[in-house]
Amino acid sequence: MRVVIVTESFPPDVNGVAHCALQTARHLVDRGHAPLVVAPTASPKFSAPLEQGGSPLGTGTGSDASAPCPVVRVPSISLPGYPQVRVALPSRRVAAAITAHRADIVHLASPFVLGVRGMAAAARLGIPAVAIYQTDLAGYARTYMGAGEAAAWRRIRSVHAAADRTLAPSSAAQNDLEAHGVPRVRLWPRGVDTVRFRPDLRTETIRRELAPNGELIVGYVGRLAPEKHVELLSGVCGLDGVRVVVVGDGPSETTLRGALPGAAFLGRRTGDELARIFASLDVFVHTGPFETFCQTVQEAMASGVPVVAPAAGGPLDLVAHGRTGFLVPPGDASAVRDAVAGLAADPALRTAFGAAARATVEGRTWAAVGDRLIGHYEDVLAARRAVVAA
Repeated sequence: MRVVIVTESFPPDVNGVAHCALQTARHLVDRGHAPLVVAPTASPKFSAPLEQGGSPLGTGTGSDASAPCPVVRVPSISLPGYPQVRVALPSRRVAAAITAHRADIVHLASPFVLGVRGMAAAARLGIPAVAIYQTDLAGYARTYMGAGEAAAWRRIRSVHAAADRTLAPSSAAQNDLEAHGVPRVRLWPRGVDTVRFRPDLRTETIRRELAPNGELIVGYVGRLAPEKHVELLSGVCGLDGVRVVVVGDGPSETTLRGALPGAAFLGRRTGDELARIFASLDVFVHTGPFETFCQTVQEAMASGVPVVAPAAGGPLDLVAHGRTGFLVPPGDASAVRDAVAGLAADPALRTAFGAAARATVEGRTWAAVGDRLIGHYEDVLAARRAVVAA
């Protein structure tokens, strides 16, 4: 199959949409298919000329040299006050890329701006499209505007209704989409790299650096932004013998440094270094209530670390309450503190939860999940052929 992946984000961006698009492209290449990625330009600091694997249709970045397939970059601008997030500008490159690649199917990763253009181009060209739902835009509208949730759902519904199939990452996301009138929704979860993220990477060197007095290490990994509600870790910072470690960057960092006294802020970490940090934690806490999946929870579980997460969205599918971690009421700082305190007081429980967490994700590899995605593509293509034949 010739697949064009139109994504709102792609490495060097570090977020769930970018990571999933990259893994999808890699798996398609591994299975003998021919993907092409269309993505916004990255931050100017990543704007070195593309060394290989690029496309004459657009300017790549230095990071695209290691991409598994050609990458077409569309001009973009950063969101005011949030330079890590870039939004594509109007461009004819999307339609040109789909046409030049002779796409059999268009994969729309979290379609909102660039993906809408990809959807429109696919419709004009008569090419089937699969839309991947990944971002809780309605939740973000509530967080940043205090309103606008209904408008966000209208846009989600209009975009995804035009796709041949929408793939939701969790049962909660699937239920939300169907409840708001989005048709043809199927479940497609995310994979996890169980080779990179594994318990035996736990290292006393990192633990001594983060907790020189032997404290229990409680970690958060993710964007530092208002919708993540990382301030809910404030009560954990007050627990005796506990050190909170925050990995990530974003617009809320300055505020959080004041809200989380004594916490260690490590900034953005990636790759093998991030995997070693994950494995060296004693407890992982995720605080955001708007996760359609929550990849960091899965990475913590693969690392053999018990998880505390809100009983909302993606974590409902990932965390088995009382077996791999604890689910707590969203937005409840006291519940987060109490769950961590319970794990801090019971080393045997932490060990049991961590072992169960690793066992739970053993089969959730990107290869297994990628094959399921190819199955969705094949279903959509077969349905289109049946319509044409009729």
